[in-house]
Amino acid sequence: MILDTLENMRQYLPLNKGFPPAFDFLRRRDLRQLPPGRYEIDGDRVYAMVAKVPGRGKDGAFLETHERYIDIQLVLAGTDEMGWKPAAACRQPIGAYDPAADIRFFADDPDGWFPVQPGWLAVFFPEDAHLPLISSGRIHKVVVKVAAEQK
Repeated sequence: MILDTLENMRQYLPLNKGFPPAFDFLRRRDLRQLPPGRYEIDGDRVYAMVAKVPGRGKDGAFLETHERYIDIQLVLAGTDEMGWKPAAACRQPIGAYDPAADIRFFADDPDGWFPVQPGWLAVFFPEDAHLPLISSGRIHKVVVKVAAEQK
């Protein structure tokens, strides 16, 4: 997991071939004006989802993991208090992994919580269980999905 600001992303570019186009998208001047929805960046290898949603409480919210994609979550407005736990330490699965949605949920408690402010981003790799969208207000964010294995 990485917690940082967009300005510092240059140092992470070598981690994955999909990171340069992902970070270029996140630096778009019109990013805040994009309507909610999906935006293709490099086909299914790199794409973005813009969301403007109400936050939710911690009760009834579950950790999630992804096997095929890395999540780059940039908060544009609001505060998204995200939970985190190593995926290998999760012991309470809720159902099986859904390969079509690339997601699996866990009822474990996060090991840590961190408030992600506007302009900050969190990068979650397949080994990171995470719990986003915890807030008492609305959240405007962009999630860029980057294929974990770039060819």
